[in-house]
Amino acid sequence: MTPYSDPSRTEATTPSAADAPDEGLRRTLGVDRRRFLSTCTAVAAGAVAAPVFGAAPALAHDRGGDHGHGRGQVLVPPHKRGIILYTVRDAIARDPLASDLPSGFREVFEQLARHGYRQVEFAGYRQHANAPGGDNLESAQGAGLLRGWLDDHGLRAQGNHGFVPPSWPLTTADLDTFKKHLEIANILGMDHMGTGGDPTGSSYRADWDVAADKWNALGEIARREGIKLYTHNHDSAYGFLLDGGPLDDQGRPTRSSGIRKLEYFLKVTDPRLVWLEMDVFWAHVAQYKFHTYTAHDGSTRRSVFDPAGLVARNNKRYPLFHAKDGVVSTTNGMGYDMVPFGTGVIDYTTFFSRVGERNYHNPMVEDDNSPSATDPAQSLREAKISYDNMAALRKRRR
Repeated sequence: MTPYSDPSRTEATTPSAADAPDEGLRRTLGVDRRRFLSTCTAVAAGAVAAPVFGAAPALAHDRGGDHGHGRGQVLVPPHKRGIILYTVRDAIARDPLASDLPSGFREVFEQLARHGYRQVEFAGYRQHANAPGGDNLESAQGAGLLRGWLDDHGLRAQGNHGFVPPSWPLTTADLDTFKKHLEIANILGMDHMGTGGDPTGSSYRADWDVAADKWNALGEIARREGIKLYTHNHDSAYGFLLDGGPLDDQGRPTRSSGIRKLEYFLKVTDPRLVWLEMDVFWAHVAQYKFHTYTAHDGSTRRSVFDPAGLVARNNKRYPLFHAKDGVVSTTNGMGYDMVPFGTGVIDYTTFFSRVGERNYHNPMVEDDNSPSATDPAQSLREAKISYDNMAALRKRRR
């Protein structure tokens, strides 16, 4: 397999073990020393660069600096403000005969447009059976209905977490289903189609090589249909690749060069065929969890992940983001708990400022926890909070 590389990409340097934890975190999150010292919990020397412990939830107007009318550059232009429909999945699945709240795709689109959203990312095409169009709109006819409702409310479909064939080599059935989803994507007017999973759950380079071959092939099929194929990360995909050192009893490498799995995937996939959607929340969880590795020579090395830096080095490979926020957690092993966008501690003002290309990227608000078993209006209400906070983000003046 021939690796593909971006000539503008520079390798991240690996901080030495002597680097103080606060230095690593300030580099990656862009937090100044005063803010860092006032918000972080002390950590032992050489420990993980922790998230901003003890900070009060920061609303967008607190983090976005100059935000008044005409003051400061808008970081997410109005036509780029989107939401993945998984965030409001309970409303889409709601029985319209049993509730006066918005239910089904058509009414949810209407409500999201009222909030101000202009883009949506699908998470499948099913809704309640009593909603207009019936329960399953995963067909050309169903896509036609969805497109009409999107157009009615000034919304654009920008992606879908849908079907990517599990088989490799491809079975005939999987290839046919994949082509059906590309047809649906084109009817909906999408530029991108993707999946909610990682290319592989493995940590071994050989498995990522196989995944790259598969995604290059799928990306070529998608390109012939005018669609850009993308994969979406969770935290483990930004863990360290096992690519050297002594072999285990099954002949697999046990140590790492320090490159992260999706960094390697970027190198060995064709930039004309394969794109990525960074879930910024899970990327920060990876920053919290994966900070040291065992090098090929057996030494322990430290490397703090910089999500915005990786995007900036590979900007055109990241057309979409999941804009998901979090508050600090010291007990769940992830470093963060999800909250509505703009009510957590992930510094999106710095993130969006560093990655730039504001008219290229498509940030999709997401909060896995918005649906509530006891408050049926919560997910759409929190979608409005998230929209307002995204709209308020402004680039800080120097």
